[in-house]
Amino acid sequence: MDIAFEIKAQLENDWIPTLYYEKVRSGRTRSYLLEIPERENSAEILYTLLGIELKIGNKRFSCPDLATARYLSIFARLGCRKFAVPYDITQISVIADEMETAWHRTLLALDLTAKNASAQARGRARAALLRRIRNELADIGPGEQMPLFKQSTKQRR
Repeated sequence: MDIAFEIKAQLENDWIPTLYYEKVRSGRTRSYLLEIPERENSAEILYTLLGIELKIGNKRFSCPDLATARYLSIFARLGCRKFAVPYDITQISVIADEMETAWHRTLLALDLTAKNASAQARGRARAALLRRIRNELADIGPGEQMPLFKQSTKQRR
């Protein structure tokens, strides 16, 4: 049986693509592009004199606030290049919390599922799991570059 499928079944509503579809893509969003490799990356949040930055490999990305940096770091760890960011900045912190929890639950489920496997088999299972998450997120898509705004008002009909 496929380990990624088994972990997805275990997590149900805490599966990262499910959260992304239900919490992010269901609302107004804008697309975001990270110029990173499509593989697992280490993401580090830095506090600099110029503000908050997200360091992925040897690249740094400026972030407007900590919540956005936390949100972007989830997709950076997964290796997702294009994804949606909620347009309402008040939602980003809550969604980042839920997605970080889902990320850690995913890794815990992977450790429990592959505990008797060799180190190489665990590495292959982790890579396959992240590839599946990345592919499902790509299937959902990043949405429009800018959100659509309703132009009609009560004065004009």
